Amino acid sequence: MKLRTKLALGLGFLFFIIFTVEIAGSYYIQKLARDSGNILKDNYDSITCAKNMLSALDEMKSSVEGAYLNPANNKKFTENLSRYFETNRLEFEKNLKAESNNITEIHEQDYVNTLNGDYNLYLKLLEVIKKGGDDTAIYFRDFLPLNNKLKNSITSIYDVNLQAVVRKSRNTQQDAGDMIRIMAIIGSVCIVLAFGYFWYFPFYISTTISYLSDKMKELLKDKNISLEIKSNDEAIVILQGINLLKNECAKKE
Repeated sequence: MKLRTKLALGLGFLFFIIFTVEIAGSYYIQKLARDSGNILKDNYDSITCAKNMLSALDEMKSSVEGAYLNPANNKKFTENLSRYFETNRLEFEKNLKAESNNITEIHEQDYVNTLNGDYNLYLKLLEVIKKGGDDTAIYFRDFLPLNNKLKNSITSIYDVNLQAVVRKSRNTQQDAGDMIRIMAIIGSVCIVLAFGYFWYFPFYISTTISYLSDKMKELLKDKNISLEIKSNDEAIVILQGINLLKNECAKKE
């Protein structure tokens, strides 16, 4: 194999090491970023929906209390309270629909199914309350317990997604630690290989040139040609020797 070919292979090997480190680093960084993004993508929307539903449910409860428990309202919603209630009802249903389409965790579907079923009962009960009902006992006997069931289901949805965020954050931290160790191993291997390259090729080239330089000196000595050069550079010795041999050959001709 020619020296030029060996040098080309050596440089190609160095570029391969650099390329390997770059690809490995990019892969693990992207994986870490992707895992971190999944935490927000999978659970943040559900947590936000749960918070919005709790807020809307509290506002609906306040509207019912303001209208139903106030004797001045004749146990019926006033126009303003009814409009305020409908605004929050729409907000609640919008977030409930969004959460129903964003099931990502174990048991989350069960909580959403329970929430949907209880909410249908909630709406039917509100129709009774809007019409005035029989007495205030319906509020304490039926409405408050059902309202609390809705809150419990929403809280369960919130908790299961919050726990998932914590769990995935820990997993991401563990993945980051694993990535650091893997990159350290890859980096160490590449450093050892690069060190081997830097040790072998200069040694190989210098040995070859030194061998040629020594042979050139021997040849000049056999030809009784004096080589006067102060440099320790073997390449210069070889080039100077070649010039002296050319001159000697020219004289003989």
